[in-house]
Amino acid sequence: MIKKIVKTAFCLSLLMGPVAFAQDAAEDAPVAEAAAPTVQKTTLWQMIKQGGWAMIPLGLMSTGMVYFIVQNGLALREKVLLRPDMMPDFIELMKEKKLLEAHTVCKENETLFTYVFAAGLERCSTKREINFGKVKEAIEEASTEEVTTYMKPIDYLSIIGATSPMLGLLGTVSGMIKAFQTIGTQGMGKPEVLAGNIGEALVTTATGLIIAIPAMLFYYYYRNSFIKSTATLGRNIGALLDTLETGELPLGFENKGE
Repeated sequence: MIKKIVKTAFCLSLLMGPVAFAQDAAEDAPVAEAAAPTVQKTTLWQMIKQGGWAMIPLGLMSTGMVYFIVQNGLALREKVLLRPDMMPDFIELMKEKKLLEAHTVCKENETLFTYVFAAGLERCSTKREINFGKVKEAIEEASTEEVTTYMKPIDYLSIIGATSPMLGLLGTVSGMIKAFQTIGTQGMGKPEVLAGNIGEALVTTATGLIIAIPAMLFYYYYRNSFIKSTATLGRNIGALLDTLETGELPLGFENKGE
């Protein structure tokens, strides 16, 4: 009889053990889920707000960067600056010494090439021998004036690229000052406030670098492209003056009229 009771108790223990384990696991599951940290996603607008006051001038700089990138991209195209499509017509006009017609064409199609070339034509005279020294002097003066004008929007990209990291660093210093003030007044009891101050510091630094990197890349690209265009400008105008002086077509234009 005792053996039967022992066997029955042992069987019941085997059956009740998994059930009890399952109940304990079910009770512990909510605790484990509650203890697991939840990852909060930060939106772009929240990051901008977290950056604080420094994000306002940085936002203006980013807008200016986009504007000058687009403006320079449209204005510094070689076909707009140099008008290579007009070179054959100017070559023919210089060969026939039609200075007034050439000057009229320049005024009707104002760009870097035509403005500089028109300045040289204004020193020419149809009544006396042309002083090519004065013509070249006028062309150099006009070139300097136009190069300065075209370089201003390019230089603005350099200013933005150099200033935005410094402004971001200033925002970083401001955020760290707030963080230390929080530690001094409230201690480490409110880590969320301290994290907000540190976040302000990091966001402004990252924003300044994000603006500066493309600004400097486009600055060097546009500057080098413009330097190449000015070199080509000098070569083209030199060819036109040689044709005006000698009355002969440059090599490469001799058979175009045939």
